[in-house]
Amino acid sequence: MLVRHTHMYLCRFMILSILSFITQMPCVRLIVVVGGDDSNMPSAPATTECKIMTYNRLHNEGKMSPQTFRPPKPEDIATICYTSGTTGTPKGAVLSHENLIANVAGSSLGIKFYPSDVYISYLPLAHIYERANQVALLHYGVAIGFYQGDNLKLMDDLAVLRPTIFASVPRLYNKIYAAITNAVKESGGLRERLYHTAYNAKRHAMINGRNPSPMWDKLVFNKIKARLGGRMRLMTSGASPLSPDVMEFLRICFGEVLEGYGMTETSCVISTMNIGDRSIGHVGSPNPSCEVKLVDVPEMNYTSEDQPYPRGEICVRGPIIFCGYYKDEVQTREVIDEDGWLHTGDIGLWLPGGRLKIIDRKKNIFKLAQGEYIAPEKIENVYAKCKFIAQCFIYGDSFNSSLVAIVAVEPDVLKAWAASEGIQYEDLRQLCADPRATAAVLADMDSIAKEAQLRGFEFAKAVTLVAEPFTLDNGLLTPTFKVKRPQAKAYFAKEISDMYARLLETELARSKL
Repeated sequence: MLVRHTHMYLCRFMILSILSFITQMPCVRLIVVVGGDDSNMPSAPATTECKIMTYNRLHNEGKMSPQTFRPPKPEDIATICYTSGTTGTPKGAVLSHENLIANVAGSSLGIKFYPSDVYISYLPLAHIYERANQVALLHYGVAIGFYQGDNLKLMDDLAVLRPTIFASVPRLYNKIYAAITNAVKESGGLRERLYHTAYNAKRHAMINGRNPSPMWDKLVFNKIKARLGGRMRLMTSGASPLSPDVMEFLRICFGEVLEGYGMTETSCVISTMNIGDRSIGHVGSPNPSCEVKLVDVPEMNYTSEDQPYPRGEICVRGPIIFCGYYKDEVQTREVIDEDGWLHTGDIGLWLPGGRLKIIDRKKNIFKLAQGEYIAPEKIENVYAKCKFIAQCFIYGDSFNSSLVAIVAVEPDVLKAWAASEGIQYEDLRQLCADPRATAAVLADMDSIAKEAQLRGFEFAKAVTLVAEPFTLDNGLLTPTFKVKRPQAKAYFAKEISDMYARLLETELARSKL
């Protein structure tokens, strides 16, 4: 379905008609039926205060009771948007019209949209990332296509709609990266060599600030671009860090890709990459609608005096800062200080050119038994490049010296590996429980970790494979596909306990030798 800005006048008229009618009524539940007439309307349940009518009747009654249009004031509440709840109970962030408009106005200074653009919407509108996107896109008259509602069919929707703009999260970009690189490996021979030649040529040109030869797109990358419809001019990534390797891959294959950083409490964007900035590994410069500073975190050894770059907790101030948590003054005061600075809980550093780089998480870290600090999201982001992994949850605590991992597998990849090894199994669950499969996945994870130069204590020492993916339905994912850590810990409590028991047995056995 496509929605253009001209259609919004109809939507607004419908809304005003409904409001004009219901403001004249006592508090009842209104059910509007599109089509049909009053003679065949079902009757409302006798036990409820409910009124059922056709849209035509509603429309006519609204016209007979017109209400004066009252545009909102900047300080009026626009929405209560709930945080993702990755570390606990979601909180309702109260956002004003000023908050949303300030954020979108500032971030739109560097990114231009046009009425000829087409955007595909698949992220949930309950999340601030998609809400802010649509505010900006509707203002500029961009056409918006809504996906079918099935993430597994998203690639089909992209091929049909052929969007020019796509906003997504690292989880999907990681899957695109894995699917294309695996397809290249399987093609072998001349096709694989041609791909690597084209990839390296474009990469070398981009690193040296030159425009790559269009020949490589014609020979190789236009076919890859066709998987996303073939018209993509801008892709954005948010919600969690995108691996520099994946960012480089996306830019070489698809063109302009920007990474940004923000949160619900800041009405979305805190910083974003600039168009044409070919450097990677950062989240760009601050939104012009806010101030950003780094505050010392001495307990984690991050200070503004650090060399070569200042480091500290990212704090934000300005008209984009939310009004507070709904009915929760205590937690509001915990994140906003008396000078109006919002403490994000993220650790950043300043790179040359005013670019911000996220390096750690103040709230979402834990210590291992020997005292090392662990940032699990960073490690999960590294392991996301493992071909066997669809999703990964890294766990550790101060009672144990090692990390363990729960891995939701990529079914097709694991089944293909089993076929190549001649392993027989009845279903995916049985294959996940096979020690040979566990060993193969852990070996691949170790290889990925070494390439990323993770420190020894950041390696997962044990892994449990699960056939069931992390989803919104089973309570393990937020609307933007981030792992809910407390829920995952409880959900996989037995598997975590069993892995630590096996590690202890192995350690004891070694000590006897």
